[in-house]
Amino acid sequence: MTKKVFVSGCYDLLHSGHVEFFRQASQFGDLYVGIGSDATILHYKGHKTIYNEKERLFMVKSIRYVKDACINEGDGFMDFVPTLDLVRPDVFVVNADGDSDAKRKVCEEKGIEYVVLDRIPHEGLEARSSTALKQQTCQLPTRLDLAGTWIDQPYVSCFAPGWAITISLEPTFEVRERCGLSTSTRNMIKKIWPMKLPDMDPEILAKLVFCFENDPERSDGIISGAQDSIGICMPGLVRHHYDNRFWPDKIESCYDEKILSWLENHLCMIPMEPRKPGCSVVEGKDITETKVKALAKAADECWTAILNQDLAKFASAYKASFDAQVAMFPAMIQGCVQQYIDCYSAFPEVLAWKMPGAGGGGYLACVVIDSNEFCRNHKEAIPLKIRRYEN
Repeated sequence: MTKKVFVSGCYDLLHSGHVEFFRQASQFGDLYVGIGSDATILHYKGHKTIYNEKERLFMVKSIRYVKDACINEGDGFMDFVPTLDLVRPDVFVVNADGDSDAKRKVCEEKGIEYVVLDRIPHEGLEARSSTALKQQTCQLPTRLDLAGTWIDQPYVSCFAPGWAITISLEPTFEVRERCGLSTSTRNMIKKIWPMKLPDMDPEILAKLVFCFENDPERSDGIISGAQDSIGICMPGLVRHHYDNRFWPDKIESCYDEKILSWLENHLCMIPMEPRKPGCSVVEGKDITETKVKALAKAADECWTAILNQDLAKFASAYKASFDAQVAMFPAMIQGCVQQYIDCYSAFPEVLAWKMPGAGGGGYLACVVIDSNEFCRNHKEAIPLKIRRYEN
């Protein structure tokens, strides 16, 4: 009897890499494909699909290596689990990028053989991935806040001045919406420069973006923090000092290659579910002088530890900064966040953790002993590439 083989994915930007993956998977038996629904992609990845689920289903079913396909009825990262019970496959195939402990575990529980394939293009063709295709259309960076988050709001810095620390990141991964990586500011930049940032003084560029996003005619009354435009527009490692004003009174940058490489070797991100619509992370806030001073102190210690490349002190200050943020804004860890913290903090190679931006979901940004090794062992983890300054 021919074995049933199952694969699952979004297949929103269908390309030759997908077709070759289907071809290789079909060599194990009759191939059945589970496809992420429009709702799953919107809620888990934080953006609408390019092709709706009916179009994606039609395209996948039309590929000759596919026996049949359906839309997964589950949601989130493991949306395919109900489809496993429907198809009852003998083999579950993933590519190396899609390998995860959670998938292995569910296959073990259901007695399904688990196969991991290397991502190899068809002979004579270029390697393709959906992430790479998206990067060809938009090279705008994003940012990760390392410490001092919230100090860029005057209703915080009025209690005590302090620094925020950011790094500008190359878009080497899919930058998901509502996940704490300043996509609202990034989307504002796209309205002026859709593909890449202009070649101009980074600090002036950051101020232009800040002023453009915070139009005085804005009706919602919200002023986006300056750390977003600074973190995106200013390359390298940057700290910016706030004292009861929206724009910092001091900005300092570090472009030292040894320090930037050291940071890359100790930082990675874990995808979580995006911050849910209607989620308010400022609800229940409790901002006091003591708590703001703790935030400022942690940022000072974080900067010193980074410049000294002291991993233990960096992890301690990084965690202290996050603890200070949560003390002021406890709603940051609502929803699924705590379960991710509980899971990844249990790994001995994870030294500290925080959420980018306002929290409520998105990513868990971790300080680890060795990011390359951690990402090899945890396929869901995302390595980071800091944008360098170009003279």
